Amino acid sequence: MKSIQWTCLLLLLLSGSVTAAERPNLVLIIADDCTYSDLGTYGGQAKTPNLDALAAEGMKFTQCFQSAPMCSPTRHNIYTGLFPVKSGAYPNHTFAKKGTKSIVHDLKPLGYRVHLSGKRHIGPVEVFPFEYSGKSNPDMQVINTLFQECKADEQPFCLIACSNEPHTPWNKGDASQYDPDELEFPPYLVGTPHVREQFTKYLAEITYFDSQIGEIVDLLEKHGLEDDTLVMVLSEQGNSLPFAKWTCYEAGVASGMVVRWPGRVKPGSETDAMVEYVDILPTFVEAAGGNIRKTLDGKSFLPVLQGERDDHKKVTYSLMTTRGINNGSEYYPIRSARNEQFRLIWNLSPDVTFQNACTESSEFKSMEQAAASGNEQARELTEKYQHRPEYELYDVVNDPHNMRNLAGEKEFDGEMASLRKSLEAWMADQGDEGIATEMAAGDHQNRGRKPAGKNARQKSRKNASSR
Repeated sequence: MKSIQWTCLLLLLLSGSVTAAERPNLVLIIADDCTYSDLGTYGGQAKTPNLDALAAEGMKFTQCFQSAPMCSPTRHNIYTGLFPVKSGAYPNHTFAKKGTKSIVHDLKPLGYRVHLSGKRHIGPVEVFPFEYSGKSNPDMQVINTLFQECKADEQPFCLIACSNEPHTPWNKGDASQYDPDELEFPPYLVGTPHVREQFTKYLAEITYFDSQIGEIVDLLEKHGLEDDTLVMVLSEQGNSLPFAKWTCYEAGVASGMVVRWPGRVKPGSETDAMVEYVDILPTFVEAAGGNIRKTLDGKSFLPVLQGERDDHKKVTYSLMTTRGINNGSEYYPIRSARNEQFRLIWNLSPDVTFQNACTESSEFKSMEQAAASGNEQARELTEKYQHRPEYELYDVVNDPHNMRNLAGEKEFDGEMASLRKSLEAWMADQGDEGIATEMAAGDHQNRGRKPAGKNARQKSRKNASSR
């Protein structure tokens, strides 16, 4: 009888009898296809007053990275705490392997309601048994009700609010607040008249996304939850213009991250600690007082948030799979490793033309037209985007836009060898076979691309092992 009573008591503790006051609420707000350096908070041209206010009240991360510059792998990466190949969710339009656990499985036993509102792009439901609402954007009415109910029940919650902005088409917000003639562009973009006009629409959508941040923060204040809630905002991968989304350059895999947590995170603070999206789940679990599963790839950066450490990781990793994406190359696997000063990019099939939805976009075509009209910058950039060497090495401190490839320059051989060794070790740990893994991408997608046949896979493994 006593054993039954103890079992019941344990179940009560695990099911959420601990009050919300003892465990923080968790709010994760995610943009969609937003280059972090375009945010006003990070010195960009987009007006972001609500994110600016959060940064003034919390911590801004300057070195946050994701492991795959596409929507679906990114969402799986955050919610599972696993790198893409290990979870199986490495191509786009993907799903996680059967038996994979997600943040819901970690927080629900701790008494949390775990709700995702807005863009999903994940699967299967068994791996991600969230409470769901909204379609392409967070449903503010449902979020209001969630906050109200959890406040009344003294139950902690984890809300993941997923915006569809500034993903194309850029048709939300007020583009008239941005003057196309006054815009400045990084050296990897050509400011053709069309690109300038489109960029005003893109910036307007970032400001629209910022208004969604403001709505959620206002709802927290409305229900008196702001002091008990950790709020994190992410910019996701880069925009759909050249050298950002679908690439492992800084503009593709670097992300903005701002965290406000009253009483725990120092207001107006900034950190250069290197963190990855895969680290978010274990950080949330530790903040909630739970035990971090040993099977996770991520590592909690709670000590960074609390000002106990100013470093976190020495190397971060990223990959790109073009097989199976819209207008993607038949195969073009990319792998990358980055330390505090250098980024190594390994293009495993450099003889293949790199293409994706970007190369079919009106913006890219306007750059091609400029090149045909004699614009040398446009010619160089459109060529560089689609035709790349096997290895690229960039000094990200002195060359943040990744314009000068140092691979092959003798004085950097040591840095290149060190990062190559780290990258190969990571790939081996993940079960990543390079081109063979790329060719098997169809096996991991929700839409009917035929899996590679046995002979194709044997051939691709031979190719991968020869590089």
